[in-house]
Amino acid sequence: MTQVIETIDVDVPVSVAYNQWTRFEDFPKFLDEVDSITQVTDTLTEWTVTVAGQTRTFEAEITEQHPDERVAWNSTGGEADHAGVVTFHRLEDAKTRVTVQLDWEPKGLLEHLGSAVGVAGHAVKKDLGNFKQLVESEGQTGQGWRGDVE
Repeated sequence: MTQVIETIDVDVPVSVAYNQWTRFEDFPKFLDEVDSITQVTDTLTEWTVTVAGQTRTFEAEITEQHPDERVAWNSTGGEADHAGVVTFHRLEDAKTRVTVQLDWEPKGLLEHLGSAVGVAGHAVKKDLGNFKQLVESEGQTGQGWRGDVE
């Protein structure tokens, strides 16, 4: 299993960063490999991603969620095997640290090679930079899902 941990500081309040992150259908705006996400229920999402030229679909279940603190998930079926958590830490009134931990199982030769040379870490770092740009430029554009999942 491959693990990636990346952190970025964004110049918005923690509630703004959290709200943007929980607007799952907006993920293609900042996650380069995500083609689409459909939120099926409060805790179930359907994903279509393209990685190394290969399109894959899967479902992910939110396993833990606490507003302004964390969102954790695990894939539940389909062509990808991964789990992750994103945490939000208030640094100042208008500054938040966002940390992503992603655990995934590479499939096929290209993904194993990419894992060996750290491609996933670079991709997550780039995607977090895209998130920073999006959330800082758009600010509070809508409410995220603020439910609590134990």
